[in-house]
Amino acid sequence: MGTLFEDTEPPRGQTTVPLAEQPLAVRMRPRTLAEFVGQEHLLGEGSALRSAIEEGRPHSMVLYGPPGSGKTTLARLVGAAANAEFMEESAVNAGRAEVRAAIKRAGELRRATGRPTIFFLDEIHRFNKAQQDALLPAVEEGLLTLIGATTENPYFEVNNALLSRARVYELSRLRDEHVLEMLNRALEDERGVPGCQVEDGVLEFLAARADGDARTALGALEVACNKSDQSTFVTLADAEDALQRRAVLYDKAGDRHYDTISAWIKSTRGSDPEASLLYLAAMIEGGEDARFIVRRMIVLASEDIGNADPQALVIATAAAQAVEHVGMPEAALNLAQAAVYLALAPKSNASYKALNQARAWVREHGAPEIPMHLRYPGHPGEKWELGHGAGYDYPHDHPNALSEQEYMPADAADTRFLDLTKFGFEGELRERYERILRGRGRSAE
Repeated sequence: MGTLFEDTEPPRGQTTVPLAEQPLAVRMRPRTLAEFVGQEHLLGEGSALRSAIEEGRPHSMVLYGPPGSGKTTLARLVGAAANAEFMEESAVNAGRAEVRAAIKRAGELRRATGRPTIFFLDEIHRFNKAQQDALLPAVEEGLLTLIGATTENPYFEVNNALLSRARVYELSRLRDEHVLEMLNRALEDERGVPGCQVEDGVLEFLAARADGDARTALGALEVACNKSDQSTFVTLADAEDALQRRAVLYDKAGDRHYDTISAWIKSTRGSDPEASLLYLAAMIEGGEDARFIVRRMIVLASEDIGNADPQALVIATAAAQAVEHVGMPEAALNLAQAAVYLALAPKSNASYKALNQARAWVREHGAPEIPMHLRYPGHPGEKWELGHGAGYDYPHDHPNALSEQEYMPADAADTRFLDLTKFGFEGELRERYERILRGRGRSAE
């Protein structure tokens, strides 16, 4: 396949600034799939997107993902591989006039040479409905192959009619190791800053604090290298100044990682929202994976709060959804909201303790022997010959839907695992459970 920079004239919509004078992030833009890092879930062998690039057979698509994740690069790789005219516009500046001009040019080119046209529209979510509708006929008849790029959810921002004619690819935020690979390449590649020397830890800091945005990390590296004397190393202080973020002593793979999450859990369990926020901030500033943090929130919501406030689990799982759909850094607000709620929620580990006791019973006695009246009569023979389900007392046939029938296996009868607290909503559940026990003829003691 070809590269992005073989032509003497840049594709329509791209800059005419000489490559050497362009920002480092532009100079280091991957020119082939072999240079592209990240998005393995989209570019695996045999995938639709990889095949479109390798075979030079593009299809209309919308590339949806956070800044600096490779949307423009992928669009240009598709364009470079195809025997097609590549036109590029930004919806920030373009309008219906530019769309009509692109369609007219595509029609003239098709009639004159037979070549198709790829129309790359960056920030496609900035187009209003009328502007998007102007594209629809050309995309529908195949005159234009549309590649849209957006940081906003296209299912909310792009017309359904246009989406139905395009495939949506969701790009993930680049992982630290992806950004680090690009930074290392910038120090070695002649297109980058090969004369620049950096102290140990500088590239790791930039990769961790760029929030998965390769453009941000490369831009900061370029500023730091230009600032420093080429005979000296770029220091961590230089990198902090270039990125305008402080380096936080935080090793995501080491003791600090486990110490900080431990401190957050214990502070939140201890109902201290101030300490909970402080340790949360330390993890965020240190570049901790937000998914790791929110997983611990979900566990804590059941382990330490449980039914004292069932809403805690709803809040924690909602925060997890926000992390996936919004991403960092904005999702930090959702994490903070959840942390405060969890810290201030009433606490109970009754469900956690009860499960541990039930599991201990199973480990000691083995799997429980299911009482015959509780077994499933899935086959007539099981019901009539083996007696599965025979004698089952349907609770709804009784007042308050309470039967005195025993549900525990014989060797676990009268065993109690659950000891509900009197805190929060769990106090109400405790009273309800005691009423149920009395209604079923059991002791509530």
